[in-house]
Amino acid sequence: MIPIGAHPALHPLFETLAYAAGYAVFRFARARQGDILAEPQRWTVLAAAAVGALLGSRILGLAEQWPTVFAAWHAGHLHALLITPGGKTIVGGLLGGWIGVELVKRISGIHRRTGDLFALPLCVGIAVGRVGCFLAGLADDTYGKPTSLPWAVDFGDGIGRHPVQIYEIIFLLLLSLFLVRAMQWRLPEGARFRIFLGGYLGWRFVIDFLKPQPQAAGLNMIQWACAAALCWLAFDWAVGRKGQFETVRA
Repeated sequence: MIPIGAHPALHPLFETLAYAAGYAVFRFARARQGDILAEPQRWTVLAAAAVGALLGSRILGLAEQWPTVFAAWHAGHLHALLITPGGKTIVGGLLGGWIGVELVKRISGIHRRTGDLFALPLCVGIAVGRVGCFLAGLADDTYGKPTSLPWAVDFGDGIGRHPVQIYEIIFLLLLSLFLVRAMQWRLPEGARFRIFLGGYLGWRFVIDFLKPQPQAAGLNMIQWACAAALCWLAFDWAVGRKGQFETVRA
């Protein structure tokens, strides 16, 4: 068992570094791939992504803590829970940002796929942020279940746990390398973002079995959200493939 302890004060630092790293990689990706949208449209899409991510992260984060939410509601303290700074989740942020962008694009009449530029920055940014989650220990609520494996970590309570944050960092680094390689391939517009999103959601669906979170019908709320989004991605891919086939046949 590896003693790590808890250093929650470092979490904001790595969260800031995650945004900085994501922006730096965004500039790299934009230099390689070029811009898809004109200036006004780009800022509209970015604003929709930011608002959607904020709402989605908070909503799914609260849903994930549904026993605490119900207890606070019965005790008449729900308003206090809603304004606390915690209770956010990356999956909710990704899905909320995705939904926000798609809604704004539909309203604005933007028909191009706009996510490819954000796939690699998101991948790297989440990986950097997970370092802060790991160092924060039990206070971050991202720790794994107890285990007797030799690489189990002790966050200060004397219990060896799966270092699920480190597992995720390794996965994201491998996915980042794949996305960099994919920049050299001729893929349909939006394919790289869907590779990232599908890969990350699939990963979270699997790895969350190693987290001690409240469950409903055998899955936690994040896993249910991942499963629903993966089904939609599969449906969207199937519809796109059908449209390409009909275009070629015509």
